[in-house]
Amino acid sequence: MRSLVTAVLLALASATAAVPASAAVSVSIGLNIPAYPRLVGVPGYPVYYAPDLNANYFFYDGLYWYFDGASWYDSPWYNGPWTIVDPFYVPTYILRVPVRYYHRPPAWFHGWNAGYAPRWHEHWGHDWSQRRGDWQRGEVHASTRPAPLPSYQQRYSGNNYPSAAQQAEIHSRQYNYHPREQVARQRYADHAALQQQQAAQAQQQQTNRAAALEQMRNQQQQQPQQRHEQREQRHEQQRDMSGRAWGAGG
Repeated sequence: MRSLVTAVLLALASATAAVPASAAVSVSIGLNIPAYPRLVGVPGYPVYYAPDLNANYFFYDGLYWYFDGASWYDSPWYNGPWTIVDPFYVPTYILRVPVRYYHRPPAWFHGWNAGYAPRWHEHWGHDWSQRRGDWQRGEVHASTRPAPLPSYQQRYSGNNYPSAAQQAEIHSRQYNYHPREQVARQRYADHAALQQQQAAQAQQQQTNRAAALEQMRNQQQQQPQQRHEQREQRHEQQRDMSGRAWGAGG
């Protein structure tokens, strides 16, 4: 029986090992949102914030964005899983959100005007400023409308919250939106690829589990026959020994 259990565990592990080491992975950030949050538009920006959450939490261009005071993360679902975002790829309108909408501002926000965006160029340095120097340029056009909220996610919370492998299928059926900003489109595509990978991994695990369990059932079914054959062999050996003993005594 121990060998059968080992076979099941090895079958499940093989599916995980098949994922390339270079693939994007989700990260744990210590943020747990038990139910779909109330989201309110940031005045003058196509961005939503969550006034009831004690977190720097936003929704923009089809994705949720979270800032923990050091790094940005994003997710297509309100409670993750989350992936880390390189500072060079944080969308422009997220960067422009005024300081007052950060409910847990880091210490380095101290003293900044609450009505203006954080001074990202000071925090992330010269190289970032050179590549993202456009983040403060241009006005917000009135025609730049916020993306529709994925309100279908209100139906999913607690134990009903879908796994990462399930999320892609639900999202594709329920949310027909394509990001406008280039960096958001790239992040959206990255999440889609990650979710497809997770779905394929889950399917492979299920296939391996079914194969291992089938092997276990087959071996269990064979055991009575094997025990019967072993008993017959013992009886045959005993008859042979009895025959030889009788012949020697005669």
